[in-house]
Amino acid sequence: MIYDICVIGSGAGAGPIIYELSKAGLKVCVLEKGDIYDEKDFSKDELVVRRSIYTPNLKDEYHTIEEFIDDSWHKFPTYETGWSFWNGTLLGGSSNFMSGYFHRLKPNDFKLASTYGVPKDSNIVDWPINYDELEPYYTKVEELVGVSGVVEEYEFLEPRSTKDFIYPPLKENKIVDLIDKACKELNYTSIKTSRAIITKQKDGRNPCYYSNYCGSYACSSGAKGSSRASLIKDALTTNNLQIIANANVIKLNTDKNKKIKSATYLTKSGTKKDVFAKLFVIAAQAVETSRLLLNSKDENFVNGVANNSGNVGKNFLSTSGGIISATFDESHLALEDLHASGLFVNRSIMDWYYTNEFKGGCIDILFEHQNPIRRASSLRWKDNGDLKIGEELQNSIFETFTKTRTLNMEIFLDWTPNDNSFISVDEKYKDKYGIPVANIRIGTHKRDLEIANFIEKKAIKVFEKMGGKNIVSDISPLPSANLQAGGCRFGDNPNTSVLNKYCQAHEVSNLFVSDGSFMPTGGSVPYTFTIYANSFRIADYIKNNYNKIIA
Repeated sequence: MIYDICVIGSGAGAGPIIYELSKAGLKVCVLEKGDIYDEKDFSKDELVVRRSIYTPNLKDEYHTIEEFIDDSWHKFPTYETGWSFWNGTLLGGSSNFMSGYFHRLKPNDFKLASTYGVPKDSNIVDWPINYDELEPYYTKVEELVGVSGVVEEYEFLEPRSTKDFIYPPLKENKIVDLIDKACKELNYTSIKTSRAIITKQKDGRNPCYYSNYCGSYACSSGAKGSSRASLIKDALTTNNLQIIANANVIKLNTDKNKKIKSATYLTKSGTKKDVFAKLFVIAAQAVETSRLLLNSKDENFVNGVANNSGNVGKNFLSTSGGIISATFDESHLALEDLHASGLFVNRSIMDWYYTNEFKGGCIDILFEHQNPIRRASSLRWKDNGDLKIGEELQNSIFETFTKTRTLNMEIFLDWTPNDNSFISVDEKYKDKYGIPVANIRIGTHKRDLEIANFIEKKAIKVFEKMGGKNIVSDISPLPSANLQAGGCRFGDNPNTSVLNKYCQAHEVSNLFVSDGSFMPTGGSVPYTFTIYANSFRIADYIKNNYNKIIA
């Protein structure tokens, strides 16, 4: 069978494509590397999360990391450190596990180069589209995926075509009163954080039931706006969608016209199979998308599919910044309020998203994730490095879990693309299937750390004003493995980009990339909202031009 569309991956970049094109009557095949799970399969068991049930075992499938240490680049496999860049290998991908902080990009995020200039040793460019072109699709995500919150005025609020969110904000812990009061006294603006978590019934999805286990955990109510729960379930009702699970795509195959004719995948048992389609969409998350293209070498593309220009893998993005933490106890808030189960913090500060001199960042405020095993394990060491045991350890655990609570401020910055931040493949390093793994070179730009340090000082003032105790700061330029973008940036010039403005490969007319790979810059917020919105935009383009594209 030859499908109309073959989609590789099923996360945030894939869901809108799957949803829109199957509803348009096209026959869609999804190749998902992982298995299919549903709400009934998702428990709030930390051991399930920690034992790589939803991600590959790093001994079998790993990545290599290159870091600049002692004046030279050093490469090491991730199975040596446990630093995993796998974020969810199952239907719906990593969108199942996101915390769902959904901030839109701002108009100037689309034109950083022309607004602030291009810093030395950076590859910052303007986007080939503007905010107005993406705005209707942000609105569509708010409706279909489901975003809760309330629109509040602040200096950098982006233009909106709707006055507010459809879903009211989530219930909040009383600690937000302390945050709001401290910000007001500092002349900062605290705003309510919009979240991809619904607060009222939507079709077959139940609203949030405040389980207390949200970030890093799959949602057992369907409230979290995963691609699986919000879009793919509905798409299945069209009878135009086939999902092939446990399909590890290892190569794209081209024909004499330099179009993709098929995708080769490995079954769970290692058997090779091919899927044929008229049009292909890759949405495998940024690292694996670049890896697939680079490994898909043939006579048409000796350096990998869509890579005759040498741009695939370049300008990989993540987000740097860090976390500032403080503890709070009954001297700040009654313990029953402080430990109220499942209530959210949902506060953000964007006062320094832009400054007159440079592009800044965003602060999202949240309680430390539950994860009791990890939290208890971290208490076994004394300040001098000695092991804490017996009654001392027992008391420490009891006090931590019953008398205090840790509040975090996460800093999100606009990762500066540069020549030493890229994805490549190396024939020396292969997974258990014999396929070269992705190598991630982590080249950071000094500008990012400078901005992180600037915002860190602002964040610490909030905790100080709140009377927070044990204030600890961990500022780092290193990437967050769960936030991946770039590698196949879009642009108008085929010599400097992989995709055109519709995320169609310059060199392969029936190939699109719809995950975060398209982004030239990432904004100072998590990427998922924008990935969803852009995928809806791509879906519209494909629907309106399908016959022309496949001709």
